[in-house]
Amino acid sequence: MIKVTRLNGSQLVINSDLIEFVEAIPDTIISLTTGKKIMVKESIDEIIERVAQFKRLSGIRINNPDTAHISEGS
Repeated sequence: MIKVTRLNGSQLVINSDLIEFVEAIPDTIISLTTGKKIMVKESIDEIIERVAQFKRLSGIRINNPDTAHISEGS
């Protein structure tokens, strides 16, 4: 679960497993696998970091080719 901010300033929590894709046109829109779209203040990079952080805290390993050379615990 990640916390995001709607354009009106209200916060909500999204199940990150339901995120299908994120786009910026120019506002950031999160599209969920349910078909729902949510416009938020956070940038695409912030969304990516929040999902990665949540998955790290949850103990879920993320396969990222950019960090494949880094061993766990580094």
